[in-house]
Amino acid sequence: MNEIVIVDSECANLNSICKAVKAAGLSAVITDKPDIITGAKAVIFPGVGSYKHAMQVLEQKKLVSPLLASINKGTPFLGICLGMQLLFTCSEETHVQDSTNKIQGLNAIKGLVGRFSGDLPVPHVGWNKVRPVAGHPLFYGLGNNSYFYFTHSYYVIPENNENILAETSYGINFTSAVIRNNLLGVQFHPEKSGPAGLRLLSNFGKIIAGKEQ
Repeated sequence: MNEIVIVDSECANLNSICKAVKAAGLSAVITDKPDIITGAKAVIFPGVGSYKHAMQVLEQKKLVSPLLASINKGTPFLGICLGMQLLFTCSEETHVQDSTNKIQGLNAIKGLVGRFSGDLPVPHVGWNKVRPVAGHPLFYGLGNNSYFYFTHSYYVIPENNENILAETSYGINFTSAVIRNNLLGVQFHPEKSGPAGLRLLSNFGKIIAGKEQ
């Protein structure tokens, strides 16, 4: 197997992710090559910006099938922010007024990506508490109310509660981390979350190591 892969979807701050991964003691390569992604020992899938644009880029780069192949064969996989949202069935995000069509995602986790509503400022930006709802190695050594850094206008709504790994409050309780077997996702940015973020990335490295044993 190759190194840990950070997927280049042209929709993420790859340098920040790469520096954080290195600071967490891990070795990774940035790539958009399908064969390298499918041969990786683990995949980190970051993303920021538009759901629609990101899906278009993945399709243009022919990365949809390699990403799903990695997930389905049990490769440790971590989606970050928009990268997590893209793992879901579809999003309510649209750039066409009066359109009710939802944008289709990777459908690796069943559920919808919805927009925050109400009187709170959107996007949700800044530090907030993340509460794991189930024990998992990704959050090992992190307290039940550790702070992580968020910047997003949309949040995931899994169909099945068994996919919810952690929650955060921002007007409502929303899902801030997800799980499906080897597939993990976080809404916050570990690369911007100081020691807690580095600990989470280090924990992901230990998950990878355990998978290799």
